[in-house]
Amino acid sequence: MSTDPETTETSPSEDTGTDAAGGAEGAGTDVTSDAGEGAEGTGEETAAEGAEGTAAEAAESTGEDSAAEGTDGTGDAKAEAAAPELSEAAAELLAQRLERERIERRKAEKAGPIAAGTKLSGKAADLLAAVRAVESGEKPVTTPFAKPDPAPRPSAAPEAVRRPQPVAADPGTPATETVESVRGVLAEGGAPETLAAQVAAALGEGADHQLREDPWQLLCVPGVRPEQADGFARALLGAECAPDDERRGRAVTNWLLEQAALAGHTALEASALTAALAKQGVPDPDAATQSAIAEGEVLVFQDALDEPAVPVQRTDEETEEVQERPVRVLIGLERYTLAEESLADGLAKLINSVPKEDGSAADWERAGAAKGSTGELIRAVAGHGLVLHTGGEASLEEPAALLRAAAGFGLRAWAAAHSPVGRDRFAALLAGSGSGAGSASGGPGDPGSTAPGGPVSDAPRDPATDGSTPDGPESADGPRATTLAGLLSGAEGPGRDADGALDLDLLVVLDAPQLDVETAALLSESLPDGARLVLAGDPAVLWSAGPGRVFADLLASKACPQVVSRRPDLGPVGELVSGIGIGELIQVEAPGKEVVIVPVRDAGEAVHRTVQLVADSVPRVIGVPSEQTVVITPGHGGAAGTRALNVALKERLNPGPGRFGGFDPGDRIAYSPTPGRTIPGRVVNADAEGLHLACAGGPVVVPKERVEQAVRHGWALTAHQAVGARWPAVVVVLPGDAAQALSRPWVYTAFSRADRHLSVVHGVDQALPRAVAEVPAKPRTTRLPVLLRPQVPAEA
Repeated sequence: MSTDPETTETSPSEDTGTDAAGGAEGAGTDVTSDAGEGAEGTGEETAAEGAEGTAAEAAESTGEDSAAEGTDGTGDAKAEAAAPELSEAAAELLAQRLERERIERRKAEKAGPIAAGTKLSGKAADLLAAVRAVESGEKPVTTPFAKPDPAPRPSAAPEAVRRPQPVAADPGTPATETVESVRGVLAEGGAPETLAAQVAAALGEGADHQLREDPWQLLCVPGVRPEQADGFARALLGAECAPDDERRGRAVTNWLLEQAALAGHTALEASALTAALAKQGVPDPDAATQSAIAEGEVLVFQDALDEPAVPVQRTDEETEEVQERPVRVLIGLERYTLAEESLADGLAKLINSVPKEDGSAADWERAGAAKGSTGELIRAVAGHGLVLHTGGEASLEEPAALLRAAAGFGLRAWAAAHSPVGRDRFAALLAGSGSGAGSASGGPGDPGSTAPGGPVSDAPRDPATDGSTPDGPESADGPRATTLAGLLSGAEGPGRDADGALDLDLLVVLDAPQLDVETAALLSESLPDGARLVLAGDPAVLWSAGPGRVFADLLASKACPQVVSRRPDLGPVGELVSGIGIGELIQVEAPGKEVVIVPVRDAGEAVHRTVQLVADSVPRVIGVPSEQTVVITPGHGGAAGTRALNVALKERLNPGPGRFGGFDPGDRIAYSPTPGRTIPGRVVNADAEGLHLACAGGPVVVPKERVEQAVRHGWALTAHQAVGARWPAVVVVLPGDAAQALSRPWVYTAFSRADRHLSVVHGVDQALPRAVAEVPAKPRTTRLPVLLRPQVPAEA
C-alpha cells in the first residue's frame, strides 16, 4: 500500500512542497503521533461506536450522542414524505407502531406466572415474589417474602391474530394543546421548553399532569440524565423531593435499562442493575427494582447456566443439597424481553417446520448442482425453513443466484436490505446490469453514488421511466428487492395476504447483523406458513444499533444450516479487509494506490489532510470525484469527529451561510428517520413545511422542529451510519483521541465501505494494529440462545 496520493497542498505543520512520508507503508506501520493528543478526545460520543458496551458502561455513560451512531431522530414525528406513497421515515415509524401493538397483544396473553425459580432464595426469590404478586393482582410490599397464589394458567394460549395489511397513514403527532401544556410545566421546573414535543409524544394524553405528578418521567426523553431530572423535580416538588422517592427509583431503573438497550443489551443481570442504581444515588436499589416490577414496567427472568465442563466432585450430602442447576437473574424492559421471546418462538417454528413444496424436486436438484457455495446454499434452502449465509461483499452473488433460481420455479422471491442504498445495489445485481457487489455504488439521493450502470440522479425514481415497479426495483416477473422497513410496514414489497402475512414464498434478508430483536420479531411473525427465510450477512461487521445480536446468537446456536461463502473480496482493499476479519493488519500491494496511509500528528492536521484528500488528491489522482467519496470517523464529537469534519468539508465543498437551520441547498446530509437508521441524501431547499431532502428512497420533508434531531451533515459519517452502504472512495480518519474507541469490528466495517480506494488518515500509532488483533466486539447480554435451546431439536 502506498502513502498519500500526489497533492499540491501541504499540511500546516509541513514546509511547502512536502508530502506524506515516502515509500510503501503497511497499514500497521509505526507512525509518530502527538503524545498529548487525547486531551481533546471525543469522550462519551466516541466511547463505544453504536453504543456497544458492557452493562456497567451502559449504566454510566450516555451524553447527547450516547445512542447508536445515526440515532438522532426521536421517532415521534409525522410521516415526512411529500409523495402520496408512504415514505421511508413513515415506513420506519409505522413498523415500530405495529411492533408496539404486537407487544401489547402478547402482554395480554401472558396471563400465567413465570414457572421457574421456585427454589431460589435471597434477592432472586424476592424478585420472583414481586413478579408473581403483580400477576395475581396483588401489589407486593417492599420486600415480599411470601409467595402469592399464582393465577391459573390457561389451558391453551389463544391463537395470535394476524395483523391486517398496513395502510399508508401519517403517524400521529402530539396535539398542540398537549405540547403547550407540557411546555408550561417544563418552564416551571426550569427545563428546556424545546423538550415539550418529545415529552408529549412519550407520555401521551395528559402528559402535563403526569409530568407534574412524577417529574422524573422527564427521563423518558433521550439525552436527559438523572441529575438533570433531579433538578427539575426539586423545582417542582420542593421539600417533597428526596433521593429515596419511590418515583425516582422506578424512573432511574427504567432509564438504566434504556441505556443498556442503547448499548445492545436486551436485559441486565440483577447484580449489575443494583450496582448501577447505587451509583446513581438510589438508597435502596432492591426496593427500586421491586417497585418497577410491581408497576409492570420491567420483567425478571431466571435463566439456567450451563453445567461446568469438568464435573465437580461432591459428597453424598452435598449432592442432596444441590437440587437445581445454577441460574442467573436477568431484568429487562418489557418491550425487549417480550420481543425476544416472540422472536424465539418464530425462529423455532421456522427451524422445526417443513417448507412448502414449491417447485419440483427435480428443479431444486438441478439448481443445487451449481458449483461451490452457491449450490450448497440452494440445496440447504430447498429442505429447510431457515438458513444462515455468511460472507463479504462478493458473496452477494450467491443469494442473488438463489433468488433467480427460485423465481424460475414460480416462487414469489424477495430480498430485503438494511438501507435503500443496499436495496438498489442488490437490485442491480439481480438484474444483471452490473457487477453489483464490488462495483462503485452508493445510492440515489447520495450525491456521491453511482449504480453499477452509471451515475444515479438525486431525483426519486419514476416507475414509468426507469423500469422499476411500485413494489421494488426489478422486473415484475423476477425476484425483487426492497428495504426491510418498507417490507414490514407495507410501504413497499409484495404486501400482505388475506391472513395478514407477507405475500411471498422466499425471503432473503441482507445485512442480517443489523437485525435487532424488535425488527427480527416483527419479521418472524409476518412470515406465512411454509415460507423460507435466509439471513445473509457478514458476521465481522458491527452489530445492530438496536438491542440484541440476533445473527450472532443464531450462528452460535447452530440451530439451522449455515453456509459459508467461499467467494473472497478481491483487490487490495478486499485483501486488507479479509486480514482484519481474522485479526491481522497486513501490508498489501497497491500499485494503483487503492490503499493509502496518511500519517498525521494531531487532530487539526487530521482534519486538514482529510479535506485535502476529499477535495483534491482523490479526485485528481484516483479519479473519484468528491461527490462519490465519504469520510468515516469513530464519533460525532472531538476535534476530528463528524461535526468538526463536516464543518471543514462544507466550507470547502459547499460554502454557504446555513440559512436553513445550518443547511444550504446542495449540502450532503445523513437523515435518521428513526433511531438506528441513517439514509444519505442532499438538501434541496426549505420552506414553511420544513427542510426538503432528496434521499435514497425518495424525497423527504423534515419538519423544522425535527431538523436538529434528525438531520446531520453527511460528508463525514460514523461507521454505524455507513453500515449497509459502500462508496467508490472512503477516507477513514483515526485521530489520536479515538484510540480507545477502536475495535476489530469497527475497523473492519469502516475499511470495508470502500469499493475502489481507501485512504487512512492515521494518527493512532500502534492502537490500530492492537485493536485489530486484540479488541473484539463488546459482549451483549441477550436471552435468545437460552430461549432457543428448548425449542430446537437436539439433532439441530
